[in-house]
Amino acid sequence: MADRSKPVALYAAVGPELTHYAVDVEGAVLERRGTVTAPANIHYAWPHSSGRYLYVASSDSASGVGGFVGTKHDVTAWDIDPLSGALSPHGAPITLPTRPIHMTTDIPSEHVLVAFSNPSGLKVYLINHDIRRGAEVEQPEPIDPGIYAHQVRVSLDNKKVILVTRGHDAAGGKPEEPGALKVFDYGNGVLTNEASIAPNGGYGFGPRHVDFHPTKPWVYVSLERQNRLDMFQFEGDMLLGAAVYQKGTLAEPGNI
Repeated sequence: MADRSKPVALYAAVGPELTHYAVDVEGAVLERRGTVTAPANIHYAWPHSSGRYLYVASSDSASGVGGFVGTKHDVTAWDIDPLSGALSPHGAPITLPTRPIHMTTDIPSEHVLVAFSNPSGLKVYLINHDIRRGAEVEQPEPIDPGIYAHQVRVSLDNKKVILVTRGHDAAGGKPEEPGALKVFDYGNGVLTNEASIAPNGGYGFGPRHVDFHPTKPWVYVSLERQNRLDMFQFEGDMLLGAAVYQKGTLAEPGNI
């Protein structure tokens, strides 16, 4: 059971503003507290493993493909007050090359991993011991970021990284662009031995997000373009190339 003596905080983003709400769990009530402002519109956030800091990815670029392309792309660190849950800035931002679509830390929160969608990409940045920003980690091997990366996650044992690349449906006279799971060996911020999991060459495979079972070697993959949930499995250090279980997410798939 959760420790009810500790305050519960909810952080909600609208545009560049991140608002802290105190949560009354028993009464199912939110009480609005303070609001902080990121450098641009907030796209994602991820907590430090200690629970004392929050990393926020922001950009002034529009979402999707073909929209406004901005110039302010950052990851900022915020201190979380352990008693009140209030946020305050912590160090200088990490400047990014383009709009971040997703971010995470590795399991001990020693590095920030950032996924970019347009153009597709993946970068790793060091977190210094004072939790402030560090340098980008140079990768020893070229990264194939696939088509339209949408999420990056680190396996619970901190040994694998999965970059989820969604691809695109055929549209506007353009053929389908395949999706894939880009799987890397991972250690101390370094990505190596990339493998691409793309059933049927990635055609008819449009993954958006993955998550890990807490104790089993199972990876759950939501397929945005197919309205389906697939389960993949690790055998040792290798993610198998085909789903071991599939389940549609629509009650009436023929009625779209």
